[in-house]
Amino acid sequence: MKRFRVFKILGFAALTAVAISAFGFVVMSLWNWVVPAVTGLHSVTWLQAMALLVLSRILFGGLRHHGSGWNWRQRLRDRWQQMTPEQREKFRDRFGADHRCGPRDEASV
Repeated sequence: MKRFRVFKILGFAALTAVAISAFGFVVMSLWNWVVPAVTGLHSVTWLQAMALLVLSRILFGGLRHHGSGWNWRQRLRDRWQQMTPEQREKFRDRFGADHRCGPRDEASV
C-alpha cells in the first residue's frame, strides 16, 4: 500500500514536470513565432520562456494562494461533522437524495 502511494506521488511529480515543460515549449514557440515578426525583438530559448512564465505569474497572478485550494473536501467534511442530526436531515431534504450528502449507508447504494 505504501509502495503504491510512493509510485503515485512520483508519477504525479513526473506528469507535472512534463506538463510544465510542455507549457514552456508552447510559450517559447508562440513567442518566437509572433513577437520577432511583429516587434523585431529576438527569439527566446526554452529557459527564457520559463522565466517569462514565472515573471508573468509574479506580475499578474501574485505570489499568495487564492481561493479554497485543495482542502475544500476536508472543510466540507469538518462542517458536516459539526452539524446536528436535524441540520443534516434538513440539508439532505433540501438537496435531495441523489446528491451524495454525508456518509452513505449500504442500503441506498
